[in-house]
Amino acid sequence: MSDKYDVIVIGAGPGGYVAAIKAAQLGLKTACVESWTAEDGKSQVLGGTCLNVGCIPSKALLEVTHKFEEASHDYESMGILAKSVDIDVAKMMERKAGIVKQLTGGIAGLFKANGVTSIHGHGKLLNGRKVEVTDKDGKTKTYEAENVILASGSKPVEIPPAPFDGEYIVDSEGALEFTEVPKRLGVIGAGVIGLELGSVWARLGAEVTILEAQDSFLPVVDQQIAKDALKQFKKQGLNIITGARMTGAEVKRKLVNVSYEDSKGKQEAKFDKLIVAVGRRPYTDGLLAEDSGVNLDERGFIFVDDKCKTEAPGVWAVGDIVRGPMLAHKASEEGVMVAERIAGHKPQVNYDCIPNVIYTAPEVAWVGKTEEQLKAEGEDYNVGTFPFAANGRAMAANATGGMVKIIADAKTDRILGFHVVGPQASEIVAQGVIAMEFGSTAEDLALTCFAHPTLSESVHEAALAVAGGAIHVANRRKKK
Repeated sequence: MSDKYDVIVIGAGPGGYVAAIKAAQLGLKTACVESWTAEDGKSQVLGGTCLNVGCIPSKALLEVTHKFEEASHDYESMGILAKSVDIDVAKMMERKAGIVKQLTGGIAGLFKANGVTSIHGHGKLLNGRKVEVTDKDGKTKTYEAENVILASGSKPVEIPPAPFDGEYIVDSEGALEFTEVPKRLGVIGAGVIGLELGSVWARLGAEVTILEAQDSFLPVVDQQIAKDALKQFKKQGLNIITGARMTGAEVKRKLVNVSYEDSKGKQEAKFDKLIVAVGRRPYTDGLLAEDSGVNLDERGFIFVDDKCKTEAPGVWAVGDIVRGPMLAHKASEEGVMVAERIAGHKPQVNYDCIPNVIYTAPEVAWVGKTEEQLKAEGEDYNVGTFPFAANGRAMAANATGGMVKIIADAKTDRILGFHVVGPQASEIVAQGVIAMEFGSTAEDLALTCFAHPTLSESVHEAALAVAGGAIHVANRRKKK
């Protein structure tokens, strides 16, 4: 087999494997390089962080623990008597591993079905669109390509006050592998990852404290939604402390002694485990030769234009290593766009319509702009909200916390932001994404017939509320 390809992709995560499959479907001779090796030291592992130690395993644990919490606390009020409900952590972890194995194995099957060549080893971009691959034995081989797509992903940020030790102080990956429920769990960072992982272990009985350096909770989220979510998280027992700057962590007698400063001064806390979830950084270690022609920006991301082209001819980059949100679905959309552009088509990713989700309970999801952003930009807008407390299906499901919020341009009525905190927010937000992708107005949604009874009726009512016409909740009086 020739070592010359139309497309070589480095990285088999959601950006890379999707780009490789799409390129192959478009008739391009495609290879995908991935260095991840299974525990046996031989087998290649596809799927990247998302499938192996990120989105998928964390959702598997979130789903199990949510069901456990419901059975432990909510069933009785619904007339279901399930006494002495217990959790088998080992079985839960075994199930999680099974789901991961099924999905990652599925990618190998998709590569085979689409004719993608899988190359096991560490890929490095050389000058002139050449890719050097180093295998597990240290042997190197060089491949040539007309186009190279860089999709090496990201890795957790490690902070000096709390270096990872793999046992007591762990990153997000380590937090998915606890063999027992820690009595006291500390989490550094109240972002998406910190909230999700904190929720998992809190539901199983851990006493969870989340320390967040920023003064506001979820500053990137619409603050009306964030405040509602914070109220519900605290009610669940999550101890979330904002404005808490960590200064040190030391393991003594099998406990993590954490020191931090907040508005009250210097503080100390002891935990059985500490999860550091302060963000992720682009993983570009050993990815680029000095003369590759690819440049990094001031934050360490690969510099690309809005079509994911780097400054080196024929070299593209997608996903967590480039600007924009570090989201699997964003990486996949970029991968598809690049593959199609290589094949001569002209698609574009609409970065204004990328949904964000926090898979806690309640879930938090949003697309578009927040009220705070629009205020800062001086935009004139109207807002419509509808609480799940007034939704019949939410009542039936015993999940009445939260709301749907729609923000529309005051002049054109075009939807500018769509925000949800509550049950199935991750699914409901898709309605906002579709509406915004098609340039819908709030009136378009208000004139749409929604099935009854559904959670989605709250979208309909929020859209009606934008113009002060909600049916099932009192509308705010307009100022004269």
